[in-house]
Amino acid sequence: MIDVILKKGKEKAVLQRHPWVFSGAIEKVKGKPANGDVVQLLNAQGEFMAYGFYNDQSRVTLRLLEWNKDVQVDEAWFRQKVATAVKSRDSILANGTNTCRLIFSESDYLPGLIVDKYAGHLAVQVLTSGIQNVMPVIIDELKKLLNPESISDKSDNASRAHEGLTEAENKVLAGSPPPELVEVLENDVVYGINITEGQKSGFYCDQRDNRHVLAMHAKDKKVLDCFCYTGGFTLNSLKEGAASVTSVDSSALAIETLSENIRLNKLDGTKHTAIKSDVNVQLRKFRDEGEKFDVIVLDPPKYAPSRSALTRASRAYKDLNRLGMLLLNEGGLLATYSCSGAMDMETFKQVIAWAALDAGKQVQFIYQFHQPEDHPVRASFPEGEYLKGLLCRVF
Repeated sequence: MIDVILKKGKEKAVLQRHPWVFSGAIEKVKGKPANGDVVQLLNAQGEFMAYGFYNDQSRVTLRLLEWNKDVQVDEAWFRQKVATAVKSRDSILANGTNTCRLIFSESDYLPGLIVDKYAGHLAVQVLTSGIQNVMPVIIDELKKLLNPESISDKSDNASRAHEGLTEAENKVLAGSPPPELVEVLENDVVYGINITEGQKSGFYCDQRDNRHVLAMHAKDKKVLDCFCYTGGFTLNSLKEGAASVTSVDSSALAIETLSENIRLNKLDGTKHTAIKSDVNVQLRKFRDEGEKFDVIVLDPPKYAPSRSALTRASRAYKDLNRLGMLLLNEGGLLATYSCSGAMDMETFKQVIAWAALDAGKQVQFIYQFHQPEDHPVRASFPEGEYLKGLLCRVF
């Protein structure tokens, strides 16, 4: 096995079992490992520290896997990690839910692998060269454990590019192609999931708990669901008795799927209005028309993909939330989210405070939203905590 030597003084994070080693922390590489190979990391004195995936095309040159020198990182090792992750989701899938994230990358000790379950179908994202090398083993283990009807590759090409990987083909890796709409059940709400053409892997199961919490505040309320996608917050709000829900998204496919989801759940379509529009444009239109709502959901895409983008993203979050606050009735509720890992909760709270100041509003934080248990945060890898949200009462 090829040795990678760490620079003197760079041991702390490795000893604390953080899984990333950046290129600047490496003194030298003894040999020429191929990208995706498992190598062993040594400290400056030549002592063993960890095994990890190597990739000289990535800023994260090593993604560490195992800190015990006597444990072989072989086929059995990867099968065991897959099996452990899948087993840990049993409680989520016990009642009223048949969709969740089965494997969450570094947080499940498989850096660069995401696996989502949609009823009898699986969607995978392969985001590192190391995981790409062992995909035959992972696919085989998933088939043995779950016997899925299909396994589809839905890899995010922007993330793959950072690893020097070619674009994914988004093809069926096992089984038969999934139907155009796969029906799944989450908290007793039915969703039609378009695995082939939908965003990311097809559905955002990371908002499962948050959709349920928000819906408890929607009864008899006038709700605005922004960046609604296929209607997670919309469907839960209608089910819990919202007086009306207006859903806004720029994707025609999302709006079409949302309408189908309302039909699947036998909800009152007369209480729902779908608008295909850019959210920021539509919010300004509502403002100019004097429109008001009791509850507003703002669940935008990732504005800050990295720390270098945080300043620009903060301005975007502030402007979006300022507009939302202006559309609320007195004492109304704003459920606002950020899926940017670079933005921590305290920074997000500060951004919301700035938005309130600009809007001439007072805000109370009454609840903090988080990602659910199938998106665990590894103690040694706080970067896994990306989803955050606030339920705000606005005066």
